[in-house]
Amino acid sequence: MRIPAIGLDTVPIVPYRGSPDDGPGTLIQNGGVAASPFGPDGGVGPGQVGNYIVTAHRTTTPAPFADLPALRSGEHVLIEAGGQVFDYRVTETRSTSFRSQRSLARQSAAVPGRPGVPATRAAITLSTCATPEDHARGNYWADEFNNPEHRIDKIGVLVDVRPS
Repeated sequence: MRIPAIGLDTVPIVPYRGSPDDGPGTLIQNGGVAASPFGPDGGVGPGQVGNYIVTAHRTTTPAPFADLPALRSGEHVLIEAGGQVFDYRVTETRSTSFRSQRSLARQSAAVPGRPGVPATRAAITLSTCATPEDHARGNYWADEFNNPEHRIDKIGVLVDVRPS
């Protein structure tokens, strides 16, 4: 994965069967790489129709998503897989709460933010913790994996596929 606008270069993404920021996903992120859950509670693979979900740490070294909150609409996320580069353009920012099943369903929906709506195009959700923001508001809640209540999600759509 590369995100030129925030200086992120060549971060591996490890796919696993699960849901965003569950135990296995958190362990993958603790290794300094990004995690991509797939299956009934996760997303799809790069370039596939549906929601390709990628999570990574922001405040834990090496913190690949340290600058993710600065990513703006219109900027590009490049995923290299299977000899191709999947170019996603960021379209919006969302917040997810671990304490709300509705919020979690919106994050993992095939069409990001719209549970139950069938996907017709490839999308991406990049997700990282909102620990500094939560702590600044006096919110120190954390789940059993030490994830804070809120996540910052950057949503994008696939705009190009080219050979790598």
